Amino acid sequence: MRRCWQGFILAAITVQGSLAHGGETAQAKIRRALSAAPPEIAKAAKVMDMDAQGKMTVLREGTNGFTCFPGTPGVIGDVAMCADPPAMQWLSDAMSHKPQPTNTQPGVIYMLAGGTDWSATDPNATSGTPIKEPPHWMIMWPFDSKTSGLPTTAKQTGTWIMYAGTPWAHLMINQHP
Repeated sequence: MRRCWQGFILAAITVQGSLAHGGETAQAKIRRALSAAPPEIAKAAKVMDMDAQGKMTVLREGTNGFTCFPGTPGVIGDVAMCADPPAMQWLSDAMSHKPQPTNTQPGVIYMLAGGTDWSATDPNATSGTPIKEPPHWMIMWPFDSKTSGLPTTAKQTGTWIMYAGTPWAHLMINQHP
């Protein structure tokens, strides 16, 4: 059974995400994965997918440190994304159920194709009314609304803090970089 922690994590790590689109060609998955990043990032990013046994497979090698995942169209929380190494550490920590992220510098995740998630406030939500996320990018670093003055309510435009008040709080920037 799939345990939904957070939308973009599912695309990177859970088996369920890749199985639903397992009949697609590698080229179709690569195109979708790369649609999540700006062209200057996508052109040299690694693309990974997962097989039916949960094994990660490299669909395309990369040279810039970013790793992109195709996600699964129509599956809430499983969206195309591209992450740099600190963000990958953040994602790994979340899936390992660590009490807080251990990345020592801010990470960046691009989701320029938009996406969906179960909650803007609860990183462990697995049901409810899904939120639709416009094209955005994220800074994976602890942000505090009290010291930053940034809003904590999901928005379709502008910047806000998702999962505010939790160790998994991060900055959502709803625009193309």
